[in-house]
Amino acid sequence: MDAMVTGTGLAGSAKEINIRDVDLFYGDLHVLKNVNLDIRPGEFFAFLGPSGCGKTTLLRLIAGFNTARNGQVMIAGKDVLGTPPWKRDIGMVFQSYALWPHLTVRKNVAFGLEERRLPRAEIDRDVNAALDLVGLRHLADRRPAQLSGGQQQRVAVARTIAIEPKVLLLDEPLSNLDAKMRVQVRRELRDLQQRLHLTTIFVTHDQEEANTICDRIAVFNDGQIQQVGTPMELYEKPTNLFVANFLGTANILNGKIGGAGAAKTFEVEGGGVVPIPEGAGVPANGKLVFRPQYATLGKAAEGAVRLPGTIVHREFLGATVRYGVKIGSSEVLVDQPFHSGASLLETGTAADVGLQPASALWLAA
Repeated sequence: MDAMVTGTGLAGSAKEINIRDVDLFYGDLHVLKNVNLDIRPGEFFAFLGPSGCGKTTLLRLIAGFNTARNGQVMIAGKDVLGTPPWKRDIGMVFQSYALWPHLTVRKNVAFGLEERRLPRAEIDRDVNAALDLVGLRHLADRRPAQLSGGQQQRVAVARTIAIEPKVLLLDEPLSNLDAKMRVQVRRELRDLQQRLHLTTIFVTHDQEEANTICDRIAVFNDGQIQQVGTPMELYEKPTNLFVANFLGTANILNGKIGGAGAAKTFEVEGGGVVPIPEGAGVPANGKLVFRPQYATLGKAAEGAVRLPGTIVHREFLGATVRYGVKIGSSEVLVDQPFHSGASLLETGTAADVGLQPASALWLAA
């Protein structure tokens, strides 16, 4: 392990990535629209968004498998947009892992090194070091079909880091694993990335994966970056309704702004008036947004406003009970802590939703 981390140059070699004014088209389809992004050296960075939003297209552009109509892709200050993939010193782990089925684990990991025609002793050293890093040297003589999904994923990572890339790109590498294995392997990926201090970009549509292992996230939609920030920043301070909805569960209520200055309020469609804290930025077409855990049912805490509603469904989630509450024509979710012996509210029951104005957001699309 130490040979790979300190002897082959990976430690301390993290590179910065800068994307400038990138536009990419597939025929007449505008896939990436004026994308600008800065990724710090050694950062574990996520591209997050729904299918077709442009996140994998940008990853493949960085790797050299796509071409942009205009813009720059800079790695360590050098524009690589016109450089072929094999000259970019980038390692990419594909969603399918792309292992050679007829080769052993050792041969798969050695493939890139052998293509570089390195001395056999150097190849053997680097292969062993890479397999040690992912904990698979004892399986070096097996073929991919003899491995679990998680083991195959680790072989793909070992093959990539063996060539000492400047940047590691991961294209939805956990999507083929079951839920339990995904949790284990994502922790292994994070641990490995921190030990290597390698700038890493992780593409996923799963916000839980991005939240748990990445330093920062770029949220994509329709070929544009909606917001960049840490998981907590995106969750607590989304800039628009799309980000609020994509990062966790968000309640959204329609209404209109009334009053002015310190007396400005949001009149909720269906009943209830929420004071708008002084200085809060409220777009003209803004909606009231809040998370399920920030609301209460029944008796509201001091300073909270009451929004009259009716319980329309209930879900027991173990530590919490999630209630669906109809307020006017909208439905909101309220998460309440569950305690043994606690009485649950029944559907059809009238119940006020209590909300602290300070925990509310006013967002536009």
